[in-house]
Amino acid sequence: MSDTKTTTPSPTSIERARRKALEQQEGAQRMAEIEREAVAARKNMARLRELRLAREAEQAAAALAAAPAAPKKRARKTSTT
Repeated sequence: MSDTKTTTPSPTSIERARRKALEQQEGAQRMAEIEREAVAARKNMARLRELRLAREAEQAAAALAAAPAAPKKRARKTSTT
């Protein structure tokens, strides 16, 4: 038996290598897309958090302004008998 290898790749190995390269390229594109989506989601969450905090602060200020003042206690009358 000879230990010589063929120098021309078979059609199946060519196809396998092409498919592997294509999968790597698509995987890299998908990872970049996922990262872009994650960044967009974090930015949106931060924007919504800012809006919520501003709304809550406005509501708290309005509640303080609209809260009725506590009625003053009436002074006791002292009896002079």
